[in-house]
Amino acid sequence: MPHDQKTPARLGRPPLTERRKAETRLEVARAAVRLFLAQGVAGTSGEEIAEAAGISSRTLWRYFPTKESCIMPLLTGGIESTARQLRSWRKDQGLADLLAIARTPLTEAADDARTMLRLVRLTRTEPGLRAVWLEAHRAAEPVFAEALAHRAGLPEPDLVTTVQAAMLNVALRVGVEHYASHDNPDITGYESAIREALLVAAGSFTS
Repeated sequence: MPHDQKTPARLGRPPLTERRKAETRLEVARAAVRLFLAQGVAGTSGEEIAEAAGISSRTLWRYFPTKESCIMPLLTGGIESTARQLRSWRKDQGLADLLAIARTPLTEAADDARTMLRLVRLTRTEPGLRAVWLEAHRAAEPVFAEALAHRAGLPEPDLVTTVQAAMLNVALRVGVEHYASHDNPDITGYESAIREALLVAAGSFTS
C-alpha cells in the first residue's frame, strides 16, 4: 500500500474479539446474579462465579475488580438501550412518540430483564450490589444528557438537557426499584413501569 494512503476506519459492528469480550462479561454477570440469589454475596466467591461462567479466575479478575462489580454488564445494557431510544427521539416528536419508542422489544432480552429485576430486588439488602447499581446510574447521566443535547441540536449538554437527564435517570431508577420490590414481578409489568417512569420524567420536556 502506498505510504500516502491510510487504512479506512472500521465501520459497522465491533471486531469479533470485542464482541466476544462483551458476551463473556455478560455471561459472568448472569452467573454472578444466579449465585448471589442462591447463596448470597458473602457466600459467593469470585472463583465460583468464574467456574459458573466457564472462564478462569484470572480472566474474571482481568474483567472485574470485585465480585460485586460482576453485575455491571446487566445494568449498563439497560442504560445503553435507553440512550439509543433518546437518540432516536427526534426534536419534531412529542411525548407520545417517546413513549412509543420506549416500547422496546423486551421479549428479545426477556431473560436478562427478569434477571435484572431479581438483581435490583437484591440490591435492597446487599450494600455492595447497591453501590454498583448506584454507580451505574451515576455513569448514565452524562450519557443521557449527550443524547438529549443531540436531540436539541446542541454540540454538548447545556443546563436544561443536563437537568432533564438527571430527572430521567432518577425516574427510571426509582421506577425499576419500585416495581422490583413487588412479589414475583413479571416482564409485562416491567415494561409498563418503565413507560410510566418515562412519562413522569418526560412530562416537562418540550418537543
